[in-house]
Amino acid sequence: MNRRQFLKFNILTGVSASIAYAANSHNMHNMHSMNLTNSSNIDTSFIKLSKNVNLIDEKKFPAHQNLNALKLLKNESKEKNFFRATIEIKESQLEIIKGFKTKFYTYNDLIPGPKIEVYEGDTIEILVKNKLKEPTTIHWHGLPVPPDQDGNPHDPILAGRERIYRFTLPQNCAGTYWYHPHPHYITAKQVFMGLAGVFVVKAKKDALSHLEEKDLVISDLRLDDKAQIPENNLNDWLNGREGEIVLINGQLKPKITINAERIRIYNFCSARYLNLKIQNAKFILVGTDGGLIEKPIEQEELFLSPASRVEVLIKADKLGEFKLESLYYDRDKMLIKEEPKNLFLADIKIEKNPNNIPSTLKKFKKQEEPKNFKEVIMSEDHMQMHGIDKKSEDEIKKSLASMFLLNGKVFDMKRIDLKSKLNEVEDWVIINKSHMDHPFHIHGTQFELISSKLNGKTAKANFRALRDTINVRPNEELRLRMVQNYEGIRMYHCHILEHEDLGMMGILEIQK
Repeated sequence: MNRRQFLKFNILTGVSASIAYAANSHNMHNMHSMNLTNSSNIDTSFIKLSKNVNLIDEKKFPAHQNLNALKLLKNESKEKNFFRATIEIKESQLEIIKGFKTKFYTYNDLIPGPKIEVYEGDTIEILVKNKLKEPTTIHWHGLPVPPDQDGNPHDPILAGRERIYRFTLPQNCAGTYWYHPHPHYITAKQVFMGLAGVFVVKAKKDALSHLEEKDLVISDLRLDDKAQIPENNLNDWLNGREGEIVLINGQLKPKITINAERIRIYNFCSARYLNLKIQNAKFILVGTDGGLIEKPIEQEELFLSPASRVEVLIKADKLGEFKLESLYYDRDKMLIKEEPKNLFLADIKIEKNPNNIPSTLKKFKKQEEPKNFKEVIMSEDHMQMHGIDKKSEDEIKKSLASMFLLNGKVFDMKRIDLKSKLNEVEDWVIINKSHMDHPFHIHGTQFELISSKLNGKTAKANFRALRDTINVRPNEELRLRMVQNYEGIRMYHCHILEHEDLGMMGILEIQK
């Protein structure tokens, strides 16, 4: 750990956690009462550490081909408002680079997995067959489903077993969702091995339902020189894994034609932050994770932390050909000094600009005042960083497994961390007291950003939108308003998946 990082850690640990707007602060957890988890009691067997991996030459990967649409998961039901399907999870040998067979984990042999497209009010029934040699689950990320159907780590599908997920989607839940595994300790591995798919819930009619749609799924991939996916290295565990090959719909640097479509963009990366830009063109933001926003907003750049999704239209100053890039974003990684550089993602051909965009996309009901408050503090035990790159492998694993904390604790499957009342509106204050960005995600509901506090300045949200994942910058405090509508337990965690596996996660219990 260098001197700059050590000083930064010590400065951050002195940041105040005071929250001016939390009048009911007596309901919040006091930082002084936290009990740090003893690292000797933490399982480290799931932590694998690869070393000195030679990576494949990206030039061997096919590139610059026309973008393929995602394949749809077939509806096996003929019944109206009923979607029945089968998903088989298994190891697949796919030839994505000529002459090489790469082992992936797949949903129905596809990378990305098949797209699920349904409507508000539909009943969903999906038979999941786990043909892996390890347990897994399917978490329906962002969807309003009962806890026992949400694929949390308490409900694994064991190797060789199967289960049926069944739920009915309520009205007014149209949005851009996705599905991925959520087993205890090995979520990151199963996602970087390939398990992720799109789940779109549509309204029968909304302000933009007359438009054609396009999906852009951005993911990243690491391959060694034999075209196999290696285990995480130390930097991956510390900062989250960023694969060197960045794909859209499973393709490298594809050619994408835009014809005034409604475009859904997904960040499926375990840890990569995206800051998208098209020179001489603008994004018109029309939706976030949980559906349409109030009014369209023009943006030069589009920021997507891991697991976030948006809906956009794209408008060019002049029709023609463009480059889609992700601008460098410094999230201050540990033990790494990066050279800032932008990432070329795709060639874009804009053939038609959108017109007659409605000035109002969605009407939000008046916000209810919160009846309760929660506080979640994201932090790192920086003492574990001292000399970590010089420690033995066992010592490194113990340090990693006790480094990433929520409210001073490492995740425990048997511990309830917070409790909420069914259907009660709450404000959650999320405070990042670490040195790097962390995306916060909560299961089972969407929330609204009320305000952000950074460097002593509080700013109200500049538009109303529903989200389930949001980035929290170092020293930042976010105030989120939400309500849980099902009894049971829900997970909340950092969506850098390595941090989640290492214990940056908690359990919320919802009771009547």
